[in-house]
Amino acid sequence: MKFTPELVPGILIRRYKRFLADIQMPDGTVITAHCANTGAMTGCAEPGWKVWLRDSQNPKRKCRYSWELVENSQGDRICINTSRANEVVAEAIEADQISKLTGYESLSREVRYGQENSRIDLLLQHPDRADCYIEVKSVTLLGESGIGRFPDAKTLRGQKHLRELMAVAHKGQRAVLLFAVMHSGIQRVSIAQHIDPNYAKLLEQALEAGVEIICWRFSCTPQQIQEDGPLSFFL
Repeated sequence: MKFTPELVPGILIRRYKRFLADIQMPDGTVITAHCANTGAMTGCAEPGWKVWLRDSQNPKRKCRYSWELVENSQGDRICINTSRANEVVAEAIEADQISKLTGYESLSREVRYGQENSRIDLLLQHPDRADCYIEVKSVTLLGESGIGRFPDAKTLRGQKHLRELMAVAHKGQRAVLLFAVMHSGIQRVSIAQHIDPNYAKLLEQALEAGVEIICWRFSCTPQQIQEDGPLSFFL
């Protein structure tokens, strides 16, 4: 996925009210940017860190700029716009870059399914194969020794998605939980049991029910986000 135009740099002053961030621009002016991330953003939003913004080039928009990337004190690049995960995963699948998800005829997004009024992020279909339901989660929480942890806050929504995926697997369809790692410092992925023990328990049940886990890293620059290969997962 390419950023057109290229992202513009700035310095984070503060993030507040979840969806807003004050940014100092290269010319010294301070603007308020939109932050498309409802999570805790632990380790992703320290004042003074370098950020990159997308310019809508629409001066009438309430927040002309949107916050896309941040660089932490270790020099790791992180995509904080969680909506990008679905986009880059879909792009990688359509380009046959994720080996475990090749060979399907069609890809649909945000399809209604399940008993809890859910929408699956991606649905892969082929007339000669079982449907493949993919729930995408963005991983940006860096723990010790390069371990990425999910979730970064308690997530009732994430728990619901695990229940829905288990139901899909029980019906004989393919159910996939795909962790899109949008942090260059993460080398492998696990669950943040200390943050959401209920999610951790449900994930163990999901694995027993036949839900698959795929971890894939994506590298981020002010010019683009592109797939960077698989990572390992462990409980």
